[in-house]
Amino acid sequence: VQLQASGGGLVQAGGSLRLSCVGSGRTFSNYVMGWFRQAPGKEREFVSGINWSASTTNYAESVKGRFTISRDNAKNMVYLQMNSLKPEDTAVYYCAADRSYSSVGIHANEYDYWGQGTQVTVSS
Repeated sequence: VQLQASGGGLVQAGGSLRLSCVGSGRTFSNYVMGWFRQAPGKEREFVSGINWSASTTNYAESVKGRFTISRDNAKNMVYLQMNSLKPEDTAVYYCAADRSYSSVGIHANEYDYWGQGTQVTVSS
């Protein structure tokens, strides 16, 4: 599975961005998908995840109520709508896929495939 993330950019605090991730392969719809982010000098951290049917989602406390994850299996796409952005949301955002039939994990080592990352910069 290859993943390609896009949609990052520069936005002012309070603004919005929508990240997209397209995956290859016919088994994409079976995978748990996640979004992680990594700021300079910090470890990669979980942002949000969604199971194959979109019936279960999970969010980091820092983004709850501001970010929404969704997916379109027909298009092999997963999205992250980010509203009310804050300067502390600045990071490289990565999409990831977990090929196991498991719950939505929050640890990077639970995910098997990773996209290349897209930069999100929020100015104050």
